[in-house]
Amino acid sequence: MNVDIEKVASAPSPPPPAAPSSSHPNTKETKLTTAQDADLSDSSDLDSPTTTPDEEEEEEEEFTPPDGGLTAWFQVLAACLINMLAWGYPTAFGVYQLHYRDTLRLPEAQVSWIGSLQVFLAFALCIFSGRLADAGYIKSTIIAGTFLVVFGTFMTSLCKEYWQIFLAQGLCTGLGLGIIFMPPLSVVNSYFKRKKALALAISATGTGLGSVVFPAVIQYLIPKVGFAWAVRCAGFVALGISVVSVVLLRPVLKPRRSGPVFEWDAFREGPYLLFTLGAFLFFWALFFGSFFINAFARNIVGFSTTDSVQLLLITNGMSVVARPITGYLADNYIGPINMHAFQMFLLGCMFFFWLAVDSATGLYVFAIFLGFAMGAAQGVFGGALASLLKDPRKMGTRFGMVCTLCAFSSLAGPPTAGAIIDRSNGTYTWACVWAGTVVVLASFIIMSARIAVTGFKLAVKI
Repeated sequence: MNVDIEKVASAPSPPPPAAPSSSHPNTKETKLTTAQDADLSDSSDLDSPTTTPDEEEEEEEEFTPPDGGLTAWFQVLAACLINMLAWGYPTAFGVYQLHYRDTLRLPEAQVSWIGSLQVFLAFALCIFSGRLADAGYIKSTIIAGTFLVVFGTFMTSLCKEYWQIFLAQGLCTGLGLGIIFMPPLSVVNSYFKRKKALALAISATGTGLGSVVFPAVIQYLIPKVGFAWAVRCAGFVALGISVVSVVLLRPVLKPRRSGPVFEWDAFREGPYLLFTLGAFLFFWALFFGSFFINAFARNIVGFSTTDSVQLLLITNGMSVVARPITGYLADNYIGPINMHAFQMFLLGCMFFFWLAVDSATGLYVFAIFLGFAMGAAQGVFGGALASLLKDPRKMGTRFGMVCTLCAFSSLAGPPTAGAIIDRSNGTYTWACVWAGTVVVLASFIIMSARIAVTGFKLAVKI
């Protein structure tokens, strides 16, 4: 190409033609223009981006999480605060259940649909909020969800009928809870590698803290200011928690703008498919304990309303202690999936042990162990799933997919337990058998996911 240009440049200039000839288009002048255009084209090719999406993904995968530091632990604090709201609020529905049943005179199963809808939406919207988190819309997503939570809470304080409560507390608040949950989790996951299970477990302690704070606010303010203002105070607490978390959050990964909301190919991975199935069963029975232990205390053992709520606070408070302990053990000794399967098995056994409780002392002791088992099983759930993911930028999408499917089981769980109790003339025997069987089966399926990764090897930390 350069040789042609030099020949044209060194050749003597011909006399100007009398008239342009249309029958000879391939002249030397045309060759010169073509060569110059080609060079310009080559130059523009050099200036244009040459990295492919796969190469960009490889560059992103080379990012090394700080795995500590003040900023990283502030992200854990922010996620802890959001978990106080996202899961502490619906876990505290046992207090509302008791109040609504006494004031509205409705069956247990019907009232539990309000709390179940909350939990369902908190899970179901994770697939969308998780994808928004992966795309970089962290703070805006939390702000939108916070508005719905606070608005729904204040509307609940004005409700007088069942359908009004169902729309305000079940639908509106549930939508907000589902929107705010995933973004902080994605941020925490991106800041840690070796200490990931511990960080996620500590952030999950917010669930236990929230399930103590919110029922305490409702229960102990009702005698002083009434139910309406007690609920509004809970709304103000939710607002303050969200504001602090938005200020603290600092996303570190480059947003992944492209990509599907739902990755169907993920279910071709055996471990991920088995983990999803185990989680589905786990959340079907999980909320049986937190939704019904105070009703059991009041209706079967003979607790007063105040004492039954205190029992719920003890159960939820023990989960705060359990989560960081299991997270530390999972990171350093056992592995997240191993710990998750083991704790799920223990929780299933605890539901069977519930059958032997028939006194106030026994119920207090049982509440301590049940709360610890529930917190331990939930605390390493995020870390167990994260250990199956190779690309941290997909944490929001993959985790959101699992949560969305678990939404359907968590929606059916408490009404299923309530229906079993109603059909059993108010006894809890068969409800305990159902919950224990489902959770033990879920633990075996989670262990199958672990075997799909490691094979039949016992001493493998995963």
